[in-house]
Amino acid sequence: MRRLVIVESPAKARTISQYLGPDYVVESSIGHIRDLPSSAREIPDKFKKEKWARLGVNIDAGFEPLYVVPSNKNEQVKKLKALLKDADELYLATDEDREGEAIAWHLLEVLKPRVPVYRMVFHEITRSAIEEAIQNPRDLDEYLVRAQETRRILDRLFGYEVSPVLWKKVAPRLSAGRVQSVAVRLVVEREQQRMRFKTAGFWDVDASLASREGNTEPFGARLIELDGKRVAQGRDFNPETGELANSDAVLLDETQAKAVAANVESATFAVVDVSERPFTQRPPAPFITSSLQQEAARKLRYSAQRTMQVAQRLYENGYITYMRTDSPTLSSQAVDAARRQVTSLYGGEYLPDRPRVYTAKSKGAQEAHEAIRPAGETFRTPDQVARELDPDAQRLYDLVWKRTVASQMRDATGMRTQVRLTADAGEHGAATFQTSGKVITFPGFLRAYVEGSDDPDAELEDQERVLPPLRQGQEVDAREVEAKGHETQPPARYTEASLIRELEERGIGRPSTYASIIQTVQDRGYVWKKGTALIPTFTAFAVVNLLGHHFPDLVDYGFTARMEERLDEIAEGERQYKPWLHAFYFGDPEAPASEPMARNGLHRTIDEGWEAIDARAISSIPLGKDDEGREIAVRVGRYGPYVQIGDSDERASLPMEIAPDEITLDEVERLLHQESLSDRVLGNDPESHEPVYLKTGRYGPYFQLGEDPEPKSKEKPRRASLWPGMTMEDVTLEDALMALEFPKTLGKHQRTARTSPSRTAQTART
Repeated sequence: MRRLVIVESPAKARTISQYLGPDYVVESSIGHIRDLPSSAREIPDKFKKEKWARLGVNIDAGFEPLYVVPSNKNEQVKKLKALLKDADELYLATDEDREGEAIAWHLLEVLKPRVPVYRMVFHEITRSAIEEAIQNPRDLDEYLVRAQETRRILDRLFGYEVSPVLWKKVAPRLSAGRVQSVAVRLVVEREQQRMRFKTAGFWDVDASLASREGNTEPFGARLIELDGKRVAQGRDFNPETGELANSDAVLLDETQAKAVAANVESATFAVVDVSERPFTQRPPAPFITSSLQQEAARKLRYSAQRTMQVAQRLYENGYITYMRTDSPTLSSQAVDAARRQVTSLYGGEYLPDRPRVYTAKSKGAQEAHEAIRPAGETFRTPDQVARELDPDAQRLYDLVWKRTVASQMRDATGMRTQVRLTADAGEHGAATFQTSGKVITFPGFLRAYVEGSDDPDAELEDQERVLPPLRQGQEVDAREVEAKGHETQPPARYTEASLIRELEERGIGRPSTYASIIQTVQDRGYVWKKGTALIPTFTAFAVVNLLGHHFPDLVDYGFTARMEERLDEIAEGERQYKPWLHAFYFGDPEAPASEPMARNGLHRTIDEGWEAIDARAISSIPLGKDDEGREIAVRVGRYGPYVQIGDSDERASLPMEIAPDEITLDEVERLLHQESLSDRVLGNDPESHEPVYLKTGRYGPYFQLGEDPEPKSKEKPRRASLWPGMTMEDVTLEDALMALEFPKTLGKHQRTARTSPSRTAQTART
């Protein structure tokens, strides 16, 4: 009997084929073989005149999707059909999540098999898992298929209705997305907080103290109270005014702080309170998709997309279980494997009496039914697989292995100590200092895994802060006392890890989609990265302005999270998808008047609201006013963002690399001054006699030889950026001509000329 097994990827097919005999043929579909049309060219001729055809969804016939086989999948479909002709049974072995279930369904719809069909599911690609899956197939889960289809239709309706509004009112080629636009809103709002932030200065006092009893190491303490009043710290300031918001706190300036430091340096410190309390630290749960992405970002500096690509390779080659999951649950097989390794590697004292059980926090956690863990009945240690994996895969496997083993280890326990000391600060009254210590009495899971560190042993030492024995009434001496100045800091920008955490906590999107969402907002020009920080562009500001002011429900956090809940209900068979799509698109007349989007529906909301949008208003981001009271604003134009004073001609392009919160009024003045020096003719080129211009653009100042080209001209004038050390105020014609000489042809490379005499001349450029 000949059996055909179809999976999604060639790598997965190669691995599975190793575990099956000669009676099995394993082939890949290479992802989805059908989808909604991505362009007008893909719409079949018989549907092109239909009004709904551009959507790819027949909104008048129960939201029936129009599926097409893309041209790049035709050959693979032919291959699968040919293989199926010689098969006696068909096994659909795609992933056991909504996307995998949908791929299996599309294969059935396109291949139309006349042989018995079995749905084969597994969470890891090992011999035992594949053999068990062959022996225990199940039916196709229609609820999962409908949930994926509903999500696909919903995202298509959202994108195809909202994106054209962005094209007309902001800029061409922009896109909107149900989760994507909310993610952009989060990043923009964080940048707006930074733009409104006002820095405040404050001082405190640090002391290095030593006990008089025995030869003990000095310990540090910080001033927390002065004359009975708490000393102000950064959290006590209003972030938008820079003023002290807590009237109960005393704000020290430099003079006061230094005076206090000088007074207490020669004073005797007395211990007034010592409090100790035990603590217990539980191990973190095994990885789910989002926590793996966050931890890989923190520890390995991997982007979410890189993490998922590496995890995909590990899964397809049989090293870890399926990497798209919302569930932290471990199978009994995995728990037994982890507990065996705890005993063999760390000893029986590190093994809890009973296995630890983890459950999902999210109600909709259902993508797969086990956490991400090492594959198999016995876990291979990182050392055992090191030679088989590339460096990226080694590091990620090490992370998964440590987290899984640690999840089945005992708690870490210890003791926290807090000590308060006082000293006489002269005319400033009594100065109260505080210090704290932490001692780990039993490391437990920390022996295997510490969040935020790749070296558990080193991190264990960092976890502890040992204080000398101190008791109430004991006197200690100051070794060194220092007054220190500080400035309040704006809220940190989102990183990929923190944005994923925020989306997950709000119930927006699904962990399996976060990597693609973050990549999409970068590809669309809404966000760029500076180090690990996500910085919004002014195009993102304009899009969030438009959606937030005119279609607020579309970027409302609660509204978006509720849509995820409805999709989960469809996946669980608790809700019918067609009535829900109809209400979303056409509206629900029974919805409360306080929810106009739900009442009117997506189509009517967009159709009746887009023309009233003031394109100039939504593309203007005010920065403040100049000395004459004129508004200074950033505007998003056809050729990129620029800054302008009122409606005057005083404007300047904004450099690409400048972050929104860095555009201060002083920076605007500098850019306008730089712009005033632009379009200046420095002189004429001695050879061509063409004028040499000094100009500015999105990438900064540059030289240009000759006039600007016609809009559609393919001929571009020669240009060169200013060299380091050159300024627009001081550059000369000689500077420009020197910069415009480069790149310069020096001649043929000797080695290339000898080895490839028939090739065209090779040039070296500098």
